[in-house]
Amino acid sequence: MLVVRDLFAGPKRTTELLEDLHPISSRTLMGRLREMEQDQLVLRNNYGGLPRRVEYELTERGRRLVPLLDALRKTGQALECNDCEDRKESAGYYCDFCPELNEARPFIDEREPIVPPVEPPRRPKDDSIVLL
Repeated sequence: MLVVRDLFAGPKRTTELLEDLHPISSRTLMGRLREMEQDQLVLRNNYGGLPRRVEYELTERGRRLVPLLDALRKTGQALECNDCEDRKESAGYYCDFCPELNEARPFIDEREPIVPPVEPPRRPKDDSIVLL
């Protein structure tokens, strides 16, 4: 999910992804990128040269995941789980997609207002269950 989030902003080199996704190891990141390339979620562009220059970008299929990520972000905001100040204190910076920084620029086109989820009715407590 984080790779998709970071590539949504545009193509990135492997080193840029490593910096953005710290503390992920390069081995883990490369494995995920290979899997995502096989699943046709990302496109690997090898520009060659010395030093070798490789960029990754989302395919159209990969961009279809963006509304899911945005829904998760909105849910976190509705549940008040996203505390950007904690992120800044622990990591030293805000996330690129932090609503604190990007109120004027939504992650995706927000046409629907956030509707708080309806809490399901609770079952009455049943003490008659016997454990064997």
